[in-house]
Amino acid sequence: MPPPTNARPHAAHATARTWALAVAQLVSWGTIYYAFSLFVAPMESAMGWSRTAINGALSAGLLVSGFAAYPVGTLIDRGYGRRVMTGGTLLASAMLVLWAQARNLPTLFVVWCGLGAAIAATLYDPVFAVVTREFARSYARKITLITLVAGFASTVFIPLTQGLIGEFGWRAALLALALINLLVCLPVHGFAIHRGEPDEDAARRQSTREVSRASARQALRSPVFWALAVCFTAYYSTFVALTFHLIPLMRERAVAGATIIVTMAAIGPAQVFARVVWFAVGRRAPPGLVAIVVTTAFPCAVVILMCAGRSAAWLMLFAIVYGGANGMMTILRGTIVQALLWTEGYGAVSGLLSMPANIAKGIAPIAGAAIWAIRESYVPVEWVVLVVSLVSMAACVVAVRMATKCVAR
Repeated sequence: MPPPTNARPHAAHATARTWALAVAQLVSWGTIYYAFSLFVAPMESAMGWSRTAINGALSAGLLVSGFAAYPVGTLIDRGYGRRVMTGGTLLASAMLVLWAQARNLPTLFVVWCGLGAAIAATLYDPVFAVVTREFARSYARKITLITLVAGFASTVFIPLTQGLIGEFGWRAALLALALINLLVCLPVHGFAIHRGEPDEDAARRQSTREVSRASARQALRSPVFWALAVCFTAYYSTFVALTFHLIPLMRERAVAGATIIVTMAAIGPAQVFARVVWFAVGRRAPPGLVAIVVTTAFPCAVVILMCAGRSAAWLMLFAIVYGGANGMMTILRGTIVQALLWTEGYGAVSGLLSMPANIAKGIAPIAGAAIWAIRESYVPVEWVVLVVSLVSMAACVVAVRMATKCVAR
């Protein structure tokens, strides 16, 4: 009997769609997120804006992404993944173009509020929700593949963006990034994500909404959910604070320019290597054990950075541990909810989990700049990052233990 015409795409088609989404994630992360730190110094020099004000715009955008996370997740649960991600791509490119025209700080804040909404609609959380919804039986493998490819975003786009800024100036570089984002991500999100089910009846749509709402309510009553929320909020606040201040931190230490570029570029391959290890070994290990290993690795990376000074070798070790920790954390963030909680209404639950983490991401860059400003030194920033990363590790241990007890019962 031949398969029905509405059967799911065969394996090769599904794999091609996954690869396309992976490439789009690489470009989205590279153009929207990783490039920011390279524009700070040129904007300070050209416009006279303070580092705190520039990071304040970034913080505003990340706050917007935090508040948008839950609505975006519920829309994807309802089958609007294509509209969400294509809309996010268009918005991101438009904001990069506007950024290139910015002549005052209010415009920069408007730009980053728009980019915050684009982040919520295009980066890992929405694509994880799309993949979990469309590939319920193989989401973990596909999420791993997407993060493997996207892990090269910093490796590709930090040198590329630095070259564009050096050759054409920061405004022209932003226009180039906008064009790259539009040409790559818009067709991918338009054709690699299913349209959903526009013809479904009202009862089906209502049922989908109820599943999302029930999952969200159940999550808010779960102590495992709250422990995970503390874990991810603490982790991402420290990761973002360190990521966006890492280049200025190394410059403050008078690290050689070539060493800075090599250190930053090494983070991407380290992420990818860690994800390869996960794919080969970690997916067969208990998710809770992997989670504890990952959240322990990050504070270890911070200690290495604190001791590294200007040593290229120690900074390379830091990049490997730091990138490896974040590489595995990204997969963990996309799969731990299903492992410790459930898969129904994943978009809504993931959105709820992302809200405090993304809000913390929004506060982190400006908080890092404010802590730096107290003594005009990054040493206090490093200590705060270390302490908060230890909180993340402790919350992870609590979440895993509580989930294990629930299963035992």
